[in-house]
Amino acid sequence: MAFRTRITDMLGIEHPIVQGGMQSVGYAELASAVSNAGGLGIITALTQPTPDALREEIERCRAMTDKPFGVNMTVFPTINAPDYRAYAQAIIDGGVKIVETAGTQAVREIWEMLKPHGVIILHKCTAVRHALSAERAGCDIISIDGFECAGHPGEDDIPGLVLIPAAADKVKIPMLASGGFADGRGLIAALSLGAEGINMGTRFCATAEAPIHPNVKQAYVDNDERGSFLIFRNFKNTARVGRSAVSEEVVRRLSQPDAQFSDVQELVSGKAGAELLKTGDLSKGVFWAGMVQGLIHDIPTCRELIDRIIGEAEAIMDQRLAAFRT
Repeated sequence: MAFRTRITDMLGIEHPIVQGGMQSVGYAELASAVSNAGGLGIITALTQPTPDALREEIERCRAMTDKPFGVNMTVFPTINAPDYRAYAQAIIDGGVKIVETAGTQAVREIWEMLKPHGVIILHKCTAVRHALSAERAGCDIISIDGFECAGHPGEDDIPGLVLIPAAADKVKIPMLASGGFADGRGLIAALSLGAEGINMGTRFCATAEAPIHPNVKQAYVDNDERGSFLIFRNFKNTARVGRSAVSEEVVRRLSQPDAQFSDVQELVSGKAGAELLKTGDLSKGVFWAGMVQGLIHDIPTCRELIDRIIGEAEAIMDQRLAAFRT
């Protein structure tokens, strides 16, 4: 059985499974492996130090797969903001036709650059109202991100079981379900709730091709569904990270009266996180991780994982669900 949806048709992929863009993880090795396995792999633009480096990474990925792949562009206000337009131009120059975006409304300036070049915009949202706004503004696919997700789940705390169908009731363009997906059960659930595919981040971190240290991959296996913390709630910038001694210390410091970001800055910096992923030293910083860790029990190749998800989904359709019909 093949699962053909508007997502597979629009993106030109075999299976409705997308690898989300992840800082310091979304390199050509992982993106090409996902694409070669029939999903959509995604390079993370801002993982690259310069737009020229992104051009080289796009070409490196193209040399590793002849299948469609995308690039992630996340736009957040920062003190030393990167040259987002230069990164967008690198995407255009590289001939990439699928871009995953996230962040503030400023990202729409990037859409305006990309759209005339035939780029499909896949925008990640954490609320129905944001999804509808993005749809009106002209994006092509919504990735609706539930409270279970790693990274930034928004401030509404709506889990996927409610958020996905609530969005499906109102959003007309194709929609990916994101946050809490790892297996065939999740794929069937997402399709049943009104999505037309799934976006996975944490699950793809625990694969053979993910360019992160084995110690970190093992942490995803060892943690269970309780193995994450929400941090930065004080600052209305909630983030979900994996449970570790460092993230426990971050939570402790931020629970103090009048806590400031500067109190934890050295523990949560992007530089510290990148070093953790590279060295496997979990004392160096924090790592992104979702509740889905409770469903991660091994470290397969991307092809093994995707084939297994599709096989499980087919068995659910053909056997488990069929058994309930009278």
